[in-house]
Amino acid sequence: MTTEEKIKKQLADHAIILYMKGIPTNPECGFSAKTVGILNDTTIPFAFVNVLAAPFIREKLPKISHWPTFPQLFVNGELVGGCDIVEAMSNDGSLLPLLQSAKKADAAPKSDTLSDSDIELLVKTGIADSQVFIEGAGCDFTVTVISTQFADLPIVKKQQLVMATLNEALGSGKLHAVSVQTYTPEEWQAKSANSAGGLLQIR
Repeated sequence: MTTEEKIKKQLADHAIILYMKGIPTNPECGFSAKTVGILNDTTIPFAFVNVLAAPFIREKLPKISHWPTFPQLFVNGELVGGCDIVEAMSNDGSLLPLLQSAKKADAAPKSDTLSDSDIELLVKTGIADSQVFIEGAGCDFTVTVISTQFADLPIVKKQQLVMATLNEALGSGKLHAVSVQTYTPEEWQAKSANSAGGLLQIR
């Protein structure tokens, strides 16, 4: 899945989504913090992507949206704008009706479980340089993740990085059980060399 395909899937899957610096509980720029505050005041839930943790999305999205800065708020797949526009719409009363209409659209029934591509997207959004392959079906998966971010980390820290990307899915019940395997590129290369046949295909 290309970065552009990931972005289009995120926009299709979430009626309200904010591409921001940091996360809503810990914004990492003043404009993202102000936008999150305005959205929180509406009490309408929204999805988010931390572009600082997803550099490929951070680089590609402005070319798709034709908007050079962050944050960027999208509703029903359409760009609303950045902090100044969100603030202006909040002040003139047009933001809340827009979000309310999107919330109704977002209430459409969705699958109760995640596909392997859904899980791959979650992991790669949280661990930008990762390579991921998945075995399993239904609600039970084995997720193998290869990333340079695992270098010099103990096993528990590696697994915590991966599980952090899946917490929401696990909490919602869309993912009931997952087994995680983590490797640096060097560890994965050594494992592959020792495997039967010597080569494994990484998606």
